[in-house]
Amino acid sequence: MSATSSPAPALGQSLTSRQLVMMGLGSAIGAGLFLGSGAGIAMAGPAVLLSYLIAGALVIIVMHAIGEMAAAKPASGAFSVYAADALGPTAGATIGWLWWVQLVIVIAAEAVGAAGLLATVWPALSVPFTALGFMLVFTVINLLGVKNFGAFEFWFSLIKIVAILAFIAIGIALLAGWLPHAPSPGWANFSIHGGFAPNGLTGVGAALLVVIFAFGGTEIVAVAAAETADPGRSIARAVRTVAWRIAVFYLGSISVIIAVVPWNSPALKSPFAAVLELANIPGAATAITLIAVIALLSALNANLYGASRMVFSLARRQEAPALLGRTSPGQVPVAAVLASVAFGFAATVMELLYPERVLPVLLNIVGCTCLLVWTLALLSQWVLRRRADRAGSALPFKMAGFPWLTGLALLMLAGIFALLLAGEATRVQFLSMTALAALIAATSALARRGRAAGSPS
Repeated sequence: MSATSSPAPALGQSLTSRQLVMMGLGSAIGAGLFLGSGAGIAMAGPAVLLSYLIAGALVIIVMHAIGEMAAAKPASGAFSVYAADALGPTAGATIGWLWWVQLVIVIAAEAVGAAGLLATVWPALSVPFTALGFMLVFTVINLLGVKNFGAFEFWFSLIKIVAILAFIAIGIALLAGWLPHAPSPGWANFSIHGGFAPNGLTGVGAALLVVIFAFGGTEIVAVAAAETADPGRSIARAVRTVAWRIAVFYLGSISVIIAVVPWNSPALKSPFAAVLELANIPGAATAITLIAVIALLSALNANLYGASRMVFSLARRQEAPALLGRTSPGQVPVAAVLASVAFGFAATVMELLYPERVLPVLLNIVGCTCLLVWTLALLSQWVLRRRADRAGSALPFKMAGFPWLTGLALLMLAGIFALLLAGEATRVQFLSMTALAALIAATSALARRGRAAGSPS
């Protein structure tokens, strides 16, 4: 898996192994779990657990595949670099730019979303100014260096993880009848109101599309590994620990919600708050709202970091303007950070000027790009692992079950793409993503051809 397609990055190596682990956990535990899980439960009923099992298995395979490549070749462009090595520079540029576009759009959505949630607790706050304030604060944090970013993200992720563990503990106590003034609902909600799968396999499939996007973001671990002191060992540890912990946190919290709140209850619009209110926990709604704000801001912070490192890597490979590949004396890619946040500022301002008209369109275009990123990452791992095995290369971290698990994950993704095409609403997302990817690929190929024509023979 060795290659020399990109120059060595001039980035720092101040992230610690524990910060990388916490970043991996925090990036996958966001608003998709705290606020969006109710939508999946409403679609599939208790059988949504099957959707989470399928999505969790897919994420674990993808993380191990990306981890194998990242341990062999730590790079700030991560899966974009590996796709270029395995499938050619156009594939590498396409996946890199596609991921960057996805992140900078999501950054704006997270700033606006966090500001809106905070205003429900303190109505006097101005949503526009709060959103722009969040953007400014996290721009400064990312400009101060990876060490500060890592520390900030560590504590944000820790708050989310402690909140989930506390929630699961409260849920178990409620179900066991250990809480005063809160009778246990028992386990009947798993079987009443239409049974375990009230909407059949169709509901499980529909919920799978909701669930799969909640796991998006775990791939940022591979991007961040390049800025640790020992990338090979750090990524291996992160992959081994993050994968199963994510599954436990998601399955544990979702099981509690299903057991306590009927799947067809309107209260699932805020599922965590619904459970805490039934447990008679004072201030539950406010607490879970503030945790959701933290989840969004943590994701904003991580996504700005990931976007800046990806466009930095693209620049170092001549797939983006050279200015974006430069670093400050403090080893911060300042231009890459500013370029990544600029789109976020613009999209935030547009959304605040035209509420619910700009961001929904942009998010619809990039709604399923993580699936294409995972697909190309798996294909890259397949090619690079075969190449390494033929050459007899020793890999610092090997994905177990190759090639069967890689093939299984690709089949699962093919099935998910089929579900996207089958749904009227999701079909638009799929076709938008395909058109965007094709445009990026064509632009990259033409730009490369222009550079080749202009270079001296």
